[in-house]
Order: sequence, then C-alpha cells, then structure tokens
Amino acid sequence: IRKERNANQTLQSLRMRKVFCLLIFVSALVVGCDEKRVFDEYQAVQKWHKDSLVTFELEELDSTKVYDLFINVRNNNQYAYSNLFLITEIRFPQGKVISDTLEYEMAQPDGKWLGEGYGDIKESKLWYKEDVKFEESGNYKVSIQQAMRKNGDVDGIEELEGITDIGFRIEKNDN
Repeated sequence: IRKERNANQTLQSLRMRKVFCLLIFVSALVVGCDEKRVFDEYQAVQKWHKDSLVTFELEELDSTKVYDLFINVRNNNQYAYSNLFLITEIRFPQGKVISDTLEYEMAQPDGKWLGEGYGDIKESKLWYKEDVKFEESGNYKVSIQQAMRKNGDVDGIEELEGITDIGFRIEKNDN
C-alpha cells in the first residue's frame, strides 16, 4: 500500500509540474506577443455611478515616440444598451486638460455584442486617440466617466449596470 501511495504521489507531482510548465509557457507566449503594449490596466466597476471617475495614472512616457490610445470595456448581458457614452479627460503634467465626449457602439442592430470573448463577458477594445505624443515631461492622468442617459431624460443613469471593467491601453505606433 505504501508503494502504491508513493507512486500516486509521484504521478500527482509530475502532473503538477506539467501544468506549471504549461502555465509558464502560455504566460510567456501571451506577454511575448504583445510587443506594442506600453500601458494596459483595468479597474473593476459595479453599478458604475454617473459621478464616479475611473482614473489611470501614467508614468512619464518617451516624448519622442508616437502612441495609440484605447479604452477597453468589459460588459456582461446585464448591459441593457447598444451603445456607450463616455466622457474622458487627459490631465497633462503642466495643468492642461483635454476633455472628450465619446460614443461607442457596443452591439449590432440584432443585439449581438460586438466585443470578443466567450460566455457572459465580452471585451471591446475601443479607439480613443491615435498618433499621440506625450511631449510634456511628468505624469499624466486619464479619467473616464460614463455619460449614459435614457432617451428623453435629462438626468443621466445613476448606476449603470452591466459594465464590469474599464481599462486604458497605450500602444506603440510604429508607423
């Protein structure tokens, strides 16, 4: 019985090593294939309040390089709309602020989500700005706020359901 137990433990140990090696390989593959990524962060949101800002702090970026900026949105089937309105703000190190009101399509006319993913969660990579240079030295701050409202209503939707995460991504633009 002892030999059988040792054999089972050895077999289990070998399986764990294989799984561990596979995880390391997949992680290296994912990281290695994303050479354009300069910044990529997400923040979870639940019942995204209309006054709540999702803010990303950017460390100093190379002022000689050109970048493309993206807003990443993860939503589930509780999201009841086919579009998404956002207000964004970039705060420069010297105090300058650029604000934008953006609208993104989230679903096709038949209701099928435009994002990628399997199951309940879909992820959309949305263009924000392209060919951007961060010429001021110092840290930048990007804030994103939902600006959804129902047709005919002046007041915005207090708590937006169905958006699970908001991300901000910067990629090198090699063109």
